[in-house]
Amino acid sequence: METFLGLDYPTLWFLVVGALFSGYGILDGFDLGAGAMHLFIKGDQNRRIALNAVGPVWDGNEVWLVIGGGTLFAGFPVFYATLFSAMYIPFMLFIMFIILRAISIEFRSKEEMKWWRTMWDVSYSISSGMIAFLLGVVLGNVLKGFPLDSNYEAIEPNLLMFLNPFSILVGLTSLALMMMHGAIYLTLKTEGKLFDKVVKMLEKCMIGFIIMFGILSVFTLIFQPHLAERFKDHPTLFFLPLIAILGIANIPRLARKQKYMQAFVFSSLTFSLLLILVAVQLYPNLLIAPNDPNNSITIYNAAASQKGLGLMLTIAAIGTPLVLAYTFIVYRVFWGKVKLDEHSY
Repeated sequence: METFLGLDYPTLWFLVVGALFSGYGILDGFDLGAGAMHLFIKGDQNRRIALNAVGPVWDGNEVWLVIGGGTLFAGFPVFYATLFSAMYIPFMLFIMFIILRAISIEFRSKEEMKWWRTMWDVSYSISSGMIAFLLGVVLGNVLKGFPLDSNYEAIEPNLLMFLNPFSILVGLTSLALMMMHGAIYLTLKTEGKLFDKVVKMLEKCMIGFIIMFGILSVFTLIFQPHLAERFKDHPTLFFLPLIAILGIANIPRLARKQKYMQAFVFSSLTFSLLLILVAVQLYPNLLIAPNDPNNSITIYNAAASQKGLGLMLTIAAIGTPLVLAYTFIVYRVFWGKVKLDEHSY
């Protein structure tokens, strides 16, 4: 098996996919969170400001989702096929809410009627919240695993298979994390009375996330003990959850000191650290089969050919800096507090 820097190609591609989804979580996470809390912002002017805080960047943020999905399909086609067929309902709902969210942003301010704007405000907020929730639900099912046969197909999948207590908890925690992330972002983009309102909302979002994270952690240790086995076998890895906990604890400390840019950095790090924990818990598995570990999908039995992975790693090495440069330029251009004009949403 071919290697690079001491790592085999499937492991390298596993890291690439993880990095891309981490980037998506950080970037689209704050605008999904800001959207989920949109209905708690009162007044048409204030809602327009909140909408325009994410208006110039939300579609660019979703580029990371497209690239992440593409790399997953290209690198691990077996896992991609199994996951999307078994999780058909949540993924179709996910696509539906992405469409609703996009048209809500674009249509909301096209007419002056109050009912029109309220309708799209509701659509925008609910769709943003549901996207955040469904992303967590899918992640929860990946961590939990589900029965697979020898052909790596889900055994007797049903419409509500994806809704189980663990995946629902992961979904709610994901939503809480994104709302906290979005509230911090809005503190950087607003001023005056709206800023004061956002700060109060941020306090509630931080409390909500910490509570959900605590409940999920306890539930995982009790009902999903297989996720802690890697840490029991390698105690040195305990520094990862410790760093994650310290990073989360630092967010309210920075917020109280009104260091919102630093708080945003740490909430972004929280996304990355939690996904690193997921990667450590799973590796080398991609999807565990509780009924028969031999049927589990790993990075090796799900990977594309060595030649294909090598070629795609070269393309990723060229394309990733371009995407990062594009993202930096966009955020640099639209940095600062939101000012409404005739071109605003």
